[in-house]
Amino acid sequence: MNKPPPATPAVCREQALAAWQRGDMAVAEQAFQQLLESLPDDAEALQFLATRQLGRGDAERAIELLFAAHRAQPQDAAILHRLGEVQMLAGDAEAAADSLRKGLQVAPGMFVARLRLGVALEQQGRRHEAVLAYFGAIDAAQAQGRWLDDATTAVGLRDAVKHAVRYVAAGRRELFDAVIEPLRQRYGRSELARVDQCLAIYLGEQAAVLPDPRQRPKFLYFPGIPSRTFYPRGRFPAHARLEAAVDAIREELRAVLSHAQDELVPFLGTNSGEAVAAHLRDSSGTQEAAWDAFFFYRHGVRHDMQHARCPRTSEVLDSMPLVRVRDHAPETLYSVLRPGTHILPHRGVTNTRLVTHLPLIVPPDCALRVGGETHVWQEGRCITFDDTFEHEAWNRSDQTRVVLILDSWNPDLSEAEQAAVTDLVAAIGDFNRSSGTPAQPRPQESSGSRGG
Repeated sequence: MNKPPPATPAVCREQALAAWQRGDMAVAEQAFQQLLESLPDDAEALQFLATRQLGRGDAERAIELLFAAHRAQPQDAAILHRLGEVQMLAGDAEAAADSLRKGLQVAPGMFVARLRLGVALEQQGRRHEAVLAYFGAIDAAQAQGRWLDDATTAVGLRDAVKHAVRYVAAGRRELFDAVIEPLRQRYGRSELARVDQCLAIYLGEQAAVLPDPRQRPKFLYFPGIPSRTFYPRGRFPAHARLEAAVDAIREELRAVLSHAQDELVPFLGTNSGEAVAAHLRDSSGTQEAAWDAFFFYRHGVRHDMQHARCPRTSEVLDSMPLVRVRDHAPETLYSVLRPGTHILPHRGVTNTRLVTHLPLIVPPDCALRVGGETHVWQEGRCITFDDTFEHEAWNRSDQTRVVLILDSWNPDLSEAEQAAVTDLVAAIGDFNRSSGTPAQPRPQESSGSRGG
């Protein structure tokens, strides 16, 4: 009597999956083994068999099978994650960290893999790297609404997540303390007492007590300085240089506007529409409402071509005491508000720096509102405000409105405090980027919008 022909790979897979679904693991294993006789690189079969071997306590064989699955599907991040998990169970933290990192290069948002990477690095005594991995895991998970509390954390991960939170808190405190310590030695600890309190608030060690409920910084609150919407002109003597040069600045602006299609960009890039409300067209029906920009500095990076295009404006800006924080500030630009555009209410990131506008072209029906207080721009006259208060701006006219925007240090910060904030914000940015989470830089810690 002839033997029946061997089952085809398709039949083997169907039998394996059906047995797996009904919980008959022995039959599923047999079918997957048979499948591998025809398709030795089948990643699904290799992973199933690896799990079976691990269940028998044979981690070494499970790892071999997972390596084979990885060779078959080198861009499958889940296989690398599983490989790293099994390598950790086998006690090889170094190999596990390598596999997990490779998986995260393919799929950066795998926050459980990033959590396991933190564990592997901690086991190796690589403290700073472990802090970054744990922080990245928490950040990525919370961005998806996970790990916010016990209810949003899988039961099996709760202890690990709580450990990661504690580990990150201690690690960040050590790191940022080390950044500030040289300035404490230079200026004296008492001179930086408010900076220490600012850091404690940022790290969540104490609550921020804001004297004005309208004020809510998105990133960094500096305590102990007055809360006010608009600041007296007398606090900024250097702004007189801007006002004295307004005619030359405006002339260069008009040259830019004559080539606007080539030189202006949406203020917030492709997402600028999320921050504005507008009539679809102005009264002439020819121009879309928009919020555009011509940047001289953006996130602390100098735009040399724009400076060369407007040499007088560049000269005056570079003579100003601009806020300079690596990768964050200065931020200086012509801010161009097209007819019919309304920048919706929003808040800035920190009260350590203020926003100054030098109005250059101001048609009727244009205004700025900060903390519920409305200001109408006057051409050639600087206005400075704290953008951590909710603020908005509008152009209800049929002409374009333009202001020159620049950053100013809050004048209520001392020289020592300015230096500490400069170093601290740069260090926070470095830390966040190094954590390897997919959304960098962190939006709440970027330089933010400038109120129009």
